[in-house]
Amino acid sequence: MNWVLVVLGGMAGASLRYLTDRAVQARHDSAFPWGTFTVNTAGSLVLGLLTGAVAAGAAGSHLYLLLGTGLCGALTTYSTFSYETLRLARHGARFHAAANVAASVFAGLGAACVGAALARLLWG
Repeated sequence: MNWVLVVLGGMAGASLRYLTDRAVQARHDSAFPWGTFTVNTAGSLVLGLLTGAVAAGAAGSHLYLLLGTGLCGALTTYSTFSYETLRLARHGARFHAAANVAASVFAGLGAACVGAALARLLWG
């Protein structure tokens, strides 16, 4: 049963990642990978909130498998982040590459902390 939850969450997360990336990137005429940045930050927020909810006893392991492992695992993408950063650097956009690394790490950790803090406020 656990693997079904992960698969279902992963199906939703992968689809959401693709659609969000295309929608966000279409709005920005920039070399910066805003789509990947958006999904990684959003996934970090959801995972921080979910982890806090599980720690507070407000959510169980099945929800964590569905949303944390499945949805967030497929929504967020370290491999695409790495590829896009290397692509920026190889095409001479070293500032954008460095900004992508710094902003992604800062935003991802920040979003996870905000999610966890929000969970503490809600389920303390």
